[in-house]
Amino acid sequence: MAGDRAGDYRILHEAALRDYLAGIPDLKAILGGDPAAWPITEVGDGNLNLVFIVKGAKGGVAVKQALPYVRLVGESWPLPLSRAHYEHLALSRQAELAPGLVPALLHHNEALALTVMELLEPHIIMRRGLVAAAQYPRFVDDITTFMARTLFFTSDLALSAVEKKEAIAAFAGNHALCKITEDLIFTDPYRIAEQNRWTAPYLDGLAANLRDDMDLHVAVSRLKLKFMASPEALLHGDLHTGSIMVTESQTRVIDPEFAFYGPMGFDVGAVLANLLMAYFASAGHERAPGDRQVFEGWVLGTVEQVWNEFARKFLDLWRSDARGDAYPVSLFAGEKGAARLEAERQAYMQRLFMDTVGFAAAKTIRRIFGLAHNIDFELIEDPERRAVSEARAVRLARGLMVEAAAFRTIADVTGAARKLRDWMPELTG
Repeated sequence: MAGDRAGDYRILHEAALRDYLAGIPDLKAILGGDPAAWPITEVGDGNLNLVFIVKGAKGGVAVKQALPYVRLVGESWPLPLSRAHYEHLALSRQAELAPGLVPALLHHNEALALTVMELLEPHIIMRRGLVAAAQYPRFVDDITTFMARTLFFTSDLALSAVEKKEAIAAFAGNHALCKITEDLIFTDPYRIAEQNRWTAPYLDGLAANLRDDMDLHVAVSRLKLKFMASPEALLHGDLHTGSIMVTESQTRVIDPEFAFYGPMGFDVGAVLANLLMAYFASAGHERAPGDRQVFEGWVLGTVEQVWNEFARKFLDLWRSDARGDAYPVSLFAGEKGAARLEAERQAYMQRLFMDTVGFAAAKTIRRIFGLAHNIDFELIEDPERRAVSEARAVRLARGLMVEAAAFRTIADVTGAARKLRDWMPELTG
């Protein structure tokens, strides 16, 4: 493949990208027309990569190229290009396990750290839709199918021990991206770190409280250990509402460059955290009191349905497709064995739920006090209103992490969120 030789990496800007795509017959055929007339727009609004939309006379494609550094920070923070390899590997596996729920892969160049995918139109980033109070009726079914299938079929419940260990090894080299997660989510928000920021001065006191809260430090450290030491399944690794593209009738999960083998609750918790942040941010986007009440009810209902449907689908797969080396069938023969195994499945899901709410809490706190923030909050123009919404989310997150035993069901979580909807925190400013 052209450009696949070691040392061929170069950053492709508009002219070079046009020439490159024109040299790939399959891509040239998809785009159609004269390459000189192809409009190319750089649309990357993420933290790491270049993303281009290229359109031709017949069709369009999306092109993603990894940069050798963190785009959000610059060349002072180098980052391996190999993350593009792991993203391509993850997308390929996800396409097998959850067909139709990830973008179609059209081309990949390892040396250029470049991937060409189908252009998703008229899809938008889900987070932007939530800021505008949009509702997505397909989302629950699609995202729970994606999570249940990608997590179950890459776990010990579906794989032999040999298959699982080989799969872990295939993603083990993505440690630079894991390190970002380990620092930015589980460590930096709880200490003084150069990259941290928050809505100052209003949240200065709350930021100081986080740094002094030893109960919270213990809880987040336990989650960090689980993240590092529990390779339960292949994770997307960054499954937030900015990595999901939607229409009312379709959902596509994108950007799995953080993929690795880790604890299942991390992916599920990321989805729930971002929905809960959308809920708390909603008050800051009100034009008149109560004008987003229907949307907020939909969001909390979606939180409940995401967990409940994920758990149902995961358990159904365990009952029908458990061919892995975990829980061998020979140990659970007869009615007594079947009943005992079913009880163990329920206990397993309860443990997974506890992991999920803990990781949801960690994901929330990092988006308010860490490096990369959510537009759910950031687009609230009045900083004091923004701080109020953020403080409500942090109060719930601390409870989920430190008082986890009080949250036995997803309804406990949404009930606590609902009670905090109009709580007024004491702000530093």
